Amino acid sequence: MNGIHDLGGMDGFGPVEVEIDEPTFHHPWERAVFGMATAVVARRIAYGGAFRYAIERMEPAHYLGSPYYEHWLTGVATLLVERGLVTHAELEARAGGRFPLSRPVPALKVPEVALHVGPRFTAGAAVRVVNAHPPGHTRCPRYVRGRRGVVVRWDGAFRLPDVSAHADRPCHDHTYGVRFEARELWGPDAGPNEAIHVDLWEHWLEPA
Repeated sequence: MNGIHDLGGMDGFGPVEVEIDEPTFHHPWERAVFGMATAVVARRIAYGGAFRYAIERMEPAHYLGSPYYEHWLTGVATLLVERGLVTHAELEARAGGRFPLSRPVPALKVPEVALHVGPRFTAGAAVRVVNAHPPGHTRCPRYVRGRRGVVVRWDGAFRLPDVSAHADRPCHDHTYGVRFEARELWGPDAGPNEAIHVDLWEHWLEPA
């Protein structure tokens, strides 16, 4: 899913502010939200991919204007409403006012995945990332789509987020560490000896 959450490769948002000795939680409510999110996954109300996708569906202005754990709170609340465990009206009554939720799930075509007996690519293989832009959840960063890289390792088979975020069915796929030259991603102004490593599922890779 393309959206404001996919900030990799984007600029213009100002310098990164580093807080020395930053605490895990700045406020007690953040600790409570962390516990709620953990319970949602532990009780199988939703898997991690569905939780991330609920955050990705936040209105862009809300996403950029809210702190990290408010993203979590919005994602958890959205899932609980969508699963019928609480109503939006009940949330607003408890909050004493407006309680924004993420946008509804659009019509999706969830891909079918068949795990190959062995990985298609080995270390040193030249690959290209598929230049696709699905409306659902994915862990493939937008800035590597359509770009060439080199496989540096195979990491085993794991559930493909593009499926697991939307459907509870078998979806294991091989995963790889892929090295991209910085100039392949950012153009000639990037350093000649710089590279970025990205973990990607085989679903997103094709021979270069």
